[in-house]
Amino acid sequence: MSALRWGRGASGLRRALWPAGPPGPLAEEGALSGVWGRRRSLSASPCEQDRRKDWGHAELLEVLEARLRQLQAARVSEVTVRRPRPARLPDAGGFQPRRKAQKGGEGTAPGLGGHWAQKLDQEKWAMQRRKQRLQAKLQVRAQQLACEHRLRMVPQLLSAPLAERLLRWEQETPRSPWEEQLARLLREAPRRLSCEAERAHEAGGAPARLETQQQRLLAFLECCLLSGHLPLAHHVLVTCHGKWRQRRVLTLAAYNTVMLGWARKGSFKELVYVFFMVKDAGLTPDLLSYAAALQCMGRLDQDARTVQRCLDQMAQDGLRLQDLFSSVPLCQEEQAALLQAVHKAQPTFSPPLQPQPEPQVNTSPLLREIYAKLHLPLWKLQTPLPAAAAGDGHHCHCGVAEAQLPHQGGPCTLAGLRPPAPDPLPCPQVAVPCLPRQYWETLGAPEVPHEQPWPLPVLVQLGKRLAEMLVEVVRMPGSLAAPQGSCSLIPVLYHVYSFRSFRQIGILKPHPAFTQLLATAAEHTLTFEAAEVPMLCPPLPWTSPHTGAFLLSPTKLVRSVEGTTQHQRLLDSCPPAELHGALDALTQLGNCAWRVNGRVLDLVLELFAAKGCPRLGVPAPPSEAPRPPEGRLPPDASPAQKAELRRELARCLKVAREMHSLRSDALYRLSLAQHLRHCVFWLPHNMDFRGRTYPCPPHFNHLGSDLARALLEFAQGRPLGPRGLDWLKIHLVNLTGLKKREPLQARLVFADEVMEDVLDSADRPMTGRKWWMEVEEPWQALACCMEIARAVRAPDPAAYISHFPVHQDGSCNGLQHYAALGRDSIGAASVNLLPSDVPQDVYSGVAAQVEVFRRQDAKRGVRVAQVLEGFISRKVVKQTVMTVVYGVTRYGGRLQIERRLRELSDFPQEFVWEASHYLVRQVFNSLQEMFSGTRAIQHWLTESARLIAHSGSAVEWVTPLGIPIIQPYHRDSKVMISGGIQSLTFSHSGDTSQRPNTLKQKNGFPPNFIHSLDSSHMMLTALHCYRKGLTFVSVHDCFWTHAADVEVMNQVCREQFVRLHSQPILHNLSRFLMKRFCSGGGPLARTQARPPPGARTMWVGAGR
Repeated sequence: MSALRWGRGASGLRRALWPAGPPGPLAEEGALSGVWGRRRSLSASPCEQDRRKDWGHAELLEVLEARLRQLQAARVSEVTVRRPRPARLPDAGGFQPRRKAQKGGEGTAPGLGGHWAQKLDQEKWAMQRRKQRLQAKLQVRAQQLACEHRLRMVPQLLSAPLAERLLRWEQETPRSPWEEQLARLLREAPRRLSCEAERAHEAGGAPARLETQQQRLLAFLECCLLSGHLPLAHHVLVTCHGKWRQRRVLTLAAYNTVMLGWARKGSFKELVYVFFMVKDAGLTPDLLSYAAALQCMGRLDQDARTVQRCLDQMAQDGLRLQDLFSSVPLCQEEQAALLQAVHKAQPTFSPPLQPQPEPQVNTSPLLREIYAKLHLPLWKLQTPLPAAAAGDGHHCHCGVAEAQLPHQGGPCTLAGLRPPAPDPLPCPQVAVPCLPRQYWETLGAPEVPHEQPWPLPVLVQLGKRLAEMLVEVVRMPGSLAAPQGSCSLIPVLYHVYSFRSFRQIGILKPHPAFTQLLATAAEHTLTFEAAEVPMLCPPLPWTSPHTGAFLLSPTKLVRSVEGTTQHQRLLDSCPPAELHGALDALTQLGNCAWRVNGRVLDLVLELFAAKGCPRLGVPAPPSEAPRPPEGRLPPDASPAQKAELRRELARCLKVAREMHSLRSDALYRLSLAQHLRHCVFWLPHNMDFRGRTYPCPPHFNHLGSDLARALLEFAQGRPLGPRGLDWLKIHLVNLTGLKKREPLQARLVFADEVMEDVLDSADRPMTGRKWWMEVEEPWQALACCMEIARAVRAPDPAAYISHFPVHQDGSCNGLQHYAALGRDSIGAASVNLLPSDVPQDVYSGVAAQVEVFRRQDAKRGVRVAQVLEGFISRKVVKQTVMTVVYGVTRYGGRLQIERRLRELSDFPQEFVWEASHYLVRQVFNSLQEMFSGTRAIQHWLTESARLIAHSGSAVEWVTPLGIPIIQPYHRDSKVMISGGIQSLTFSHSGDTSQRPNTLKQKNGFPPNFIHSLDSSHMMLTALHCYRKGLTFVSVHDCFWTHAADVEVMNQVCREQFVRLHSQPILHNLSRFLMKRFCSGGGPLARTQARPPPGARTMWVGAGR
């Protein structure tokens, strides 16, 4: 705020001293008319007028100087201003000296100058009074902080017997030691809460809101301990304990936190005070409470009798001594103090060894084969496998799986989807655990202690305070050219206000000198957090929701918005064995080793340094951004011209910001790629709340754009084998986007036809015919051209070691899952769930159906249908069809189609709005005809979610692999943090104390449920590919592997899709929702009584 106030003061001073040339009428009236306007004599001589005018200037400068000294005295800012010289009057009047401003002095002229001096003295006197009051407050506050022993230590107990006993024991301390009091206190039964207390607890508010308050208090106590303010934490605990309304936020964890703090200091008296409060609150000490007491005894070297009495009481409470060393999260030094106390009473006691965990078996029928059979050991997968043992494809029955779905007429099941014969590849039989998680558990690696996350308001408040400290403390020299120590320091950061629409927001802005310093320094080193870059060693196996991925940086199994804790609580309550499928799949994805494609990186760096190439996805620097129009509008410009200029300025600013963002993102990616050019690295994975997997490093991974994917290749190579080169060619044609509806053989023929262009692109990418630049995915196509060129020029292409990843993308996976759930044979044929010589394209099918509807309407004279003739294509409807299964509404679909129509240069733009309304209606009608079961299932899921949200609960379900899922959509809660340089208000949508957001819950359930099925299929494929020794990674529904293993991966993918949908998925979901949310015969129970029409719940599959 001080910076803001000085900004206004400096601005006023600048305007007053602005050298505007000879004073004209405007300057006289604007600057001095308020002082001299009423006293100017029109009959005075010109000399007298000039004298009075100069005298007014001198008086004003004197006042400004005094005001400047006042601002400096108030420590608003440290500013050096050149002292203005007094004005020299004409010769007739001589030199007029500057008068001193005196309050009520005799020499004070009756003019307004004396009034200014009086007002200045009054302000100065008031400022001195305020300064004195502020100094007094600061002294009082300093005394409070310096005398922490004056904080309340003795608790105010609500139980009269306990309060009387505490008072008596305090008075008899010399005869009754505190250790004796603790022993007696531990024998006291927990006090039963009175009726008044119980009513106060019941009136405390909603459980979720109470839990939030408890978390905030616990975070505050932990922060006090970490910052060395233990007496303050004890004072807060005593204060809250003494009031019924505040005691409800105290939990045993809060008492234990303060007890551990006193135990570490060896303060037994204060620890007993906390034990008194525990008993007074009606709580029973747990293992952590006894660990604090015994640790304190060990530090104070108590006698064996005192320790033994504490151990005896712990045994009477049903707590085991061994659990103190195995179940309580204590550091090594604390465990040593605890063991020292125990040895006083039991010298022969030794801490129990870490027990081997009991093997837990996942009972999911989908994972039975994974955990029942023996697998390849980890060391085996780190060495190149022989062609016969690894499965090149010629030893396997692969290709498109045979499938036979019944035709129309009669119910449709997936029983006819017969997977190929089992893979006859020999797998090494080993008798030891084979999965990395099992290896890690066998080693007995210690579990990382789980820390309770702090609530979001606490984190925001802490960050706000740290930002305020930066504003107050961080300074730099006012003049960088001056010698060190010879100039004053200025703040680096300033707090100012700005407006965004109708809201006023605070901004921390760097000083222009600091910005210039950074630009001049031109630092060439980028610094990243360890968790933001790939790992140079294999990641830790995921063994629990809290342990896995990075070696030192803590990583959450489920990534979520900061402050969202319901996912973690759900995972903690889940049996560990139920998560084995997800944990092992994430471990397998993270164990894939990568390296940088150096040839592609060199080309990208060349373009990046040469001002980029947006057409190829290489962002241009901000210097290439469009410039705003030069010059200014004439004074008589119309409002429309001014509005157009504002829009153009806003557009230029938006484009410049986007270019800066894209350029920075590319800079991060290319810098990391250059840094890792000659390294092998790994990308640890975690998942979102739906189970979809993502790499943890955000800047450099295979989930990025075409450019990002082209920079990566597998670190472990595999011989191409007899079919690997063909799959490389097919993959190249897929990347071009030219033969999407052609069979594989036709794509191979096309690849041979353009082989000359392929080789030219590989040899002369920037100087040749540049064929690769004209395809859909140019950089991946170029990388594939280079790989094909090296393979065809090798002496034996089948023996060529390829590191190139080949992709197999799903055909509208959402519709595939819906068609399988509803046993919809027509929809299944549209999304390639039935065998066909020619790949089916659902987007083209929908476009053809929409064209049929358009022709019918055009014959009936519908104007918009006639205008759309020749404009309905696959590209226009693709995005809407793709997102319908993920919950897009007609409003969102209309916007998507509108964007596509505006991209058509020859389409009449005046019909865009009407045409988009018409087309979105016809797209939905076409999908209704082609996928009859899809809309019924969507409606059932949406209605179920609506009823669940109306009942006050968030929608939950469990995936077929056993992952518990909850939707984090709640109503926004407004959180306001006052104090400091400004008040801060923000919205928090993850506050579980708020009711669920019904609209988001019901609209999000269908797409999120399908996403969870898609992730389950991917994880099953990953685990089975690992069992077969394949390198496997995925980008959601796009699976990657070596060219030699594509056929094996395709076989596994089809098998696991059949196995997944052979389970009664909708029936299991219905039973779970009824058990979890239904009570009596409510509307939800009636809705969930049966799955939607068209869904079959029978057990079908490969083995039946």
